[in-house]
Amino acid sequence: MVKCQNCESFVTERYARVFTPRDTEKPRVCPHCPDKIRDGGDVREAHANRR
Repeated sequence: MVKCQNCESFVTERYARVFTPRDTEKPRVCPHCPDKIRDGGDVREAHANRR
């Protein structure tokens, strides 16, 4: 399984294939990250804690 670079949570290989740039092995942020979110092709700090 693939781990998130930010929170070290496991994500599915399908999620990583869809949401990770081709030259990166691990997603930079995942749905489990409480402090960061994807914003288009970038990653940014969340305005509010998601948990």
